[in-house]
Amino acid sequence: MAQALEIARWDLECEFNNTDHRTELNGVEQLIVRRGQPFTINLHLRSGEYQPGGSALNLTVETGPQPSDQYGTRASFGLTDQIDTSRWSAAVTSPPGYMVSLSICSPPDAPIGRWRLTLGQGGLVEFVLLYNPWCTGDVVYMDSEEKLMEYVLAQDGIIFRGSWKYLIPTPWNFGQFEDGILEACLRILEMNPKCLRNPGKDASGRKNPIYVSRVLSAMVNCNDDKGVLLGRWTDDYDGGVSPLSWKGSVEILRNWDTNACQPVRFGQCWVFAAVACSVSRALGIPCRVVTNYNSAHDTNSNLVIERYVDENGQVVQKSRDMIWNYHCWVENWMTRPDLKPGFDGWQAMDPTPQEKSEGVYCCGPIPLKAIKEGELTYKYDAPFVFAEVNADVHTFMKHKDGTTEKIISSVQVGLKISTKSVGSDRREDITHLYKYPEGSDEEREAFTKANHQNKLLQQQENAGLLIAIKVSAEMRKGCDFDVFAVVTNNTPNGKKCRLVFGSRAVSYNGILGENCGFKDLLNVALAPGEGQLRVPLRMNYSKYAENLTEDNLIRLAALLLDYGTREAYLAVRNVVLENPEIKVRILGEPKENRKLAAEITLQNPLPVPLQNCCFTVEGSNLTGGQIITEKLNSTVEPGQDAKVKIYFTPTHSGQRKLVVDFDSNKLCHVKGYRNVIIGK
Repeated sequence: MAQALEIARWDLECEFNNTDHRTELNGVEQLIVRRGQPFTINLHLRSGEYQPGGSALNLTVETGPQPSDQYGTRASFGLTDQIDTSRWSAAVTSPPGYMVSLSICSPPDAPIGRWRLTLGQGGLVEFVLLYNPWCTGDVVYMDSEEKLMEYVLAQDGIIFRGSWKYLIPTPWNFGQFEDGILEACLRILEMNPKCLRNPGKDASGRKNPIYVSRVLSAMVNCNDDKGVLLGRWTDDYDGGVSPLSWKGSVEILRNWDTNACQPVRFGQCWVFAAVACSVSRALGIPCRVVTNYNSAHDTNSNLVIERYVDENGQVVQKSRDMIWNYHCWVENWMTRPDLKPGFDGWQAMDPTPQEKSEGVYCCGPIPLKAIKEGELTYKYDAPFVFAEVNADVHTFMKHKDGTTEKIISSVQVGLKISTKSVGSDRREDITHLYKYPEGSDEEREAFTKANHQNKLLQQQENAGLLIAIKVSAEMRKGCDFDVFAVVTNNTPNGKKCRLVFGSRAVSYNGILGENCGFKDLLNVALAPGEGQLRVPLRMNYSKYAENLTEDNLIRLAALLLDYGTREAYLAVRNVVLENPEIKVRILGEPKENRKLAAEITLQNPLPVPLQNCCFTVEGSNLTGGQIITEKLNSTVEPGQDAKVKIYFTPTHSGQRKLVVDFDSNKLCHVKGYRNVIIGK
């Protein structure tokens, strides 16, 4: 009869295991391993020696408050000759002796989270189990090491903002391996309402990244639960900070975790998406942030966005349907065994609270292939995401007497869908993953499946009169510049028209602000046969400075009224005013665990002085998980430089991002960064 081993002590080999499982950046104080991959622990026996066939050891693993063999949250097993990667198993890998090296393996579909391992009669070991995209048996498996470096291990990245005509790459510190962040991510799972209602079932559900992605989509916002972020889309940020103040996820997740799960104030779409990306990567799900320009928000699922303008061409906020200048969400990588074959890969998941799904503010995951093919019955929330990239836009003029009429306007949604490229800061255009080329047979087939008849039956617009908006090559904040309404008459007849050309400040989600400039020409004469008129509108800093929103956006609208036919033509364009560049100069040779300095400079582009100037800086594995703040005591005059020097000590080698934000009384939320290669 085999003799039970008596264990005196054990060594979890955290440094070796965590490195082998690519979790060492979380630290080596606790055991953090990935499912479907063996890990090693060493047992030191109290008496006797281990003898193959003559020694026995029973092991039990459990997760959650109600562990169950039936739900895969508990398993008991003994020693075998070799490990079985399809189930919980253990095998001795050392020769007979007083020290036993034990190789333990979890199945590739084990629930993730905190686990307890009981060794024989007394030893209790705690460890964290994560998804394993390096394991072929895991549903999050990704077969490219280069992509895994980007979508799981990269702690910083680029999020695209701005407009589809002027894309702004914004740096972000995801920081998923910084101290305390994994604990915060596990707490998000433990605080979700499904866990609080039925913790045993929830713990079992964590084997499935579809389930976990849906939980994260709901928990990153706080609308229905003790979620992480509270959204705010007005200029009133009392009790919190502007979403544009954030440079990374670390401070947000730490604030939530250390303040009894009270929501962090405030977030908007790119912040929600970035935090969701940090949590997904921390748990082992490959993830990336995606930006959709001219993103439709269809509230009634009819795939039509209705916009109303007054007789001056200014948008009237009548409908809940809107077009956001851009909208960010995330994509998580996984197979979809719950759907028919062909829908594996990237799945869209949106944590920004917009519409309810199954009674909760969440969205996704939905395969990109389902959106592209118009398969709107597939889980989850396909119609909403399909509308974001494909909705038809109808524009109506609302007259003073209350009547409305449809006017001719060319507005497209779902433009330049963007994400950061693998291994570089360049933009990767992924529009083709969401939609077929416009006018193609495949697009028509997808629209037919989606019952998107509006788009299929859309007639060619009237080519007689055309109106477009052109802008200057450079539109910097602080400068005066011209924008132009360009009217073309392609008819054989001369035209008499009225042209209303206006500008208003606008937020990125389409909420209009104050007037920034206006022109009303009652008698515009257009010559026949491609006669063209170019009408300028001067944008003066003195006029737009106080009205501009934090997004630095101005909406231009040009409305042309044909007196002869009574037809109306509308052109709309959002322009982004360019912030000044933040220059970062590294002083000295960057080395691991050696103090380093950086000089940070910004030139004041405004015609007015800047006061209360402040630089804030952070970077994963650069600033020790902390934010460095440097304030200037002096005023920075127009054309002068705001300059500071900071010191930090990198903790790990490799390429890292030093992310910088500048704020002052007149110029706020200016972002910049510098890639720093840290040597050994």
